[in-house]
Amino acid sequence: MADTTISFKKTFTIGGDLTVNRLGYGAMRITGKGIWGPPKDKDEAIRVLKRLVELGVNFIDTADSYGPHVSEELIAEALFPYPPGLVIGTKGGLLRTGPDQWPVDASPEHLKEALAGSLKRLKLDRIDLYQLHRIDPKVPAERTFDFLQKAQQDGKIKHIGLSEVSVDDIKKAQEFFEVVSVQNMYSVDNRKWESVLDYTKEHNIAFIPWFPLNAANVASQQKLQKVADKHNATVYQVALSWLLHHADNILLIPGTSSVSHLEENMKSIDVALTEDDIAVLNTI
Repeated sequence: MADTTISFKKTFTIGGDLTVNRLGYGAMRITGKGIWGPPKDKDEAIRVLKRLVELGVNFIDTADSYGPHVSEELIAEALFPYPPGLVIGTKGGLLRTGPDQWPVDASPEHLKEALAGSLKRLKLDRIDLYQLHRIDPKVPAERTFDFLQKAQQDGKIKHIGLSEVSVDDIKKAQEFFEVVSVQNMYSVDNRKWESVLDYTKEHNIAFIPWFPLNAANVASQQKLQKVADKHNATVYQVALSWLLHHADNILLIPGTSSVSHLEENMKSIDVALTEDDIAVLNTI
């Protein structure tokens, strides 16, 4: 009995009205080294964006800081006018001072500029999902949340999400607006934010893990490899499949700059894990 295949939901509805396939795409890697500047192969980046739509991806996650601006510009270049049902979530709240440098600025002044820039680059009148990239320790959270609330009331944002936040942070934000998504670091071998996942699951909030294959220890690799060999899959596909099985509110946004890697990632949804597999992976 223990080797029975476990089923999982293939879609999730963000904010009660945006139904997306749970295997989406993170558009950070279609930029240059250090997430800075244009991609090494722009044509391939465009091919990736076009191919993901062909493969059924209808949720793309990006940010004004990816490049900066490069990721949003490429998405519009490749996909505008956007196909029906495509949800683009972007983020604001980080500055870029150089490759791999990410200073936080969630002041209303910066977010106003960032949001206006994202709308222009993505060629949209309204962002379906606008996510606060980080709460700024230098700015009272109430000021940041008040800005987002007003931007939503003004029709520039449909739904609002948060990133790298605690349960208390979510509850505070909910005093200003409905939080429909949370994007925190999470993987089969890094479950620091398990309490946040539990809270989002209980309240039907999308949980979007970034860095979904932490691969920080040998033990996790060995156990992932054991399950991967059983399914003729890669350890990455197994790690993504575990997340899909782990909670129905998890949306995956694996990123890549190559079509072949994209196609490999998309096969993760076909890795049918069993109760035995889950038991092995849960001990990581």
